[in-house]
This record gives sequence, C-alpha cells and structure tokens, in this order.
Amino acid sequence: MMGHLIAAGSSITVNLGNSLGKPSESLLVILGISLLAVAPSLLILLTGFTRIVIVLSLTRNALGLQTTPPNQVLAGLALFLSLFLMMPTLKQINTVAVQPYLHGKESATVAYREAEVPLRSWMLKQTGPSEIALTTSVDHEHLAKPQDVSMAALIPAFLLSQLKSAFIIGFVVFVPFLIIDLVVASDLMSIGVVMLPPTLVSLPFKLLLFVMVNGWVLITHSLVVSFR
Repeated sequence: MMGHLIAAGSSITVNLGNSLGKPSESLLVILGISLLAVAPSLLILLTGFTRIVIVLSLTRNALGLQTTPPNQVLAGLALFLSLFLMMPTLKQINTVAVQPYLHGKESATVAYREAEVPLRSWMLKQTGPSEIALTTSVDHEHLAKPQDVSMAALIPAFLLSQLKSAFIIGFVVFVPFLIIDLVVASDLMSIGVVMLPPTLVSLPFKLLLFVMVNGWVLITHSLVVSFR
C-alpha cells in the first residue's frame, strides 16, 4: 500500500512496506523509533518482567530492606532475566518474521502474523485457563480451544497469571523471614525488652540466613524454572 503526501505542489510518496520488496531506510528508522517508544510497555505486557520484578521486590521487603538493593538494580536484573527467558522466542521471531521482512520476502502484514505465532505460544504456556476464561467471557469470545484466543484477551489474562504466580512465590519467600521475626519478637518480650524494634534485631539474622543459602541465586533459579 502506498501513502501520498502533497506538499508545496509536489507529491511525496511514502512506502508503508505492505508490498513485497525491501523496506526503505526511512521506513526502518520510523519503525525503530516507534518500537523504542513502546518498548517499555511491550516489556511489561508481553514478557516475564512483571513476575520477576515483583518477586525481587517482595524478597527485598521480606528481608526488611527498603532501598537495598536499589530499584534500578532490581529492574536491571529483571530486564536481563526477561531477555534471557525470551531469547528462544525472540530468535524464532527474528527467523520467521523479521529477516524475511527485511529481505523483502514478506509484507509487513504477513511478517506481523508470523511474529505473533511464537509469541502467542509462549504467552499461552504461562497463562492459566481460569484467567483466559475470565477475559474471553468479558470479551464475549467463544473458543473451540485456548489457542484461538485473541491477543486483546490473551494479554490481560497473561498479566493476571503473572501477578498470581509472583504473589505465590512471594508468599513462599516471606515465610522463613516471618518465622525469624516472630522468634526474635518472642525472645525480646520474654526478657522484657519492649523498646527495641524486633525488626532491627532480626535483620542481621535474616541477612545471615539469606547469605548462607545463597538467596539471590536461589530466588533467580526459582523464577527461571517457574516459567514453562
């Protein structure tokens, strides 16, 4: 499809890339800028970033630390873990959609549909049937099988599943630290020390336990294997 812009008595033709043939450099620049603009939203909506960053934040809160590690560190770790988990899917998208489009073998519409297939497959693996049933019922979709769900219904179902999984993992992480807090609080009350905050006393013990079990590696491993 060709778009035409008339300016100062001249006709400027812009190739939108829906026909076969290599896309122009100007179109690639426009697509690149557009992709960078929506990249944060795509990162949150279509990858495991949401689950990972929530679990890491809950782990920090369970330790009783408010700003250590900083938010930038947690977000950076979540970003690279998300890219690591998505790498096979991204490679498949590059093979079946991006490269054929850049070499003029497929139109933009066909490339988009080809790229959607591996991404949809990955998201469906991480999405529970109850979440899909909820979003499809709200959208009045009638599915013969889950693979027929539209992206408009799949994305919110995927995010709901990510939130559910993140809070389940966060609960498991909180339990041992909660036990330490309860034991320390009980001991302080038994010896009559009521003015000293229990969390201040329990913090070194929680840090010691976390270091002894190699906590960050354990949390990271749990997050990686939680993705199907």
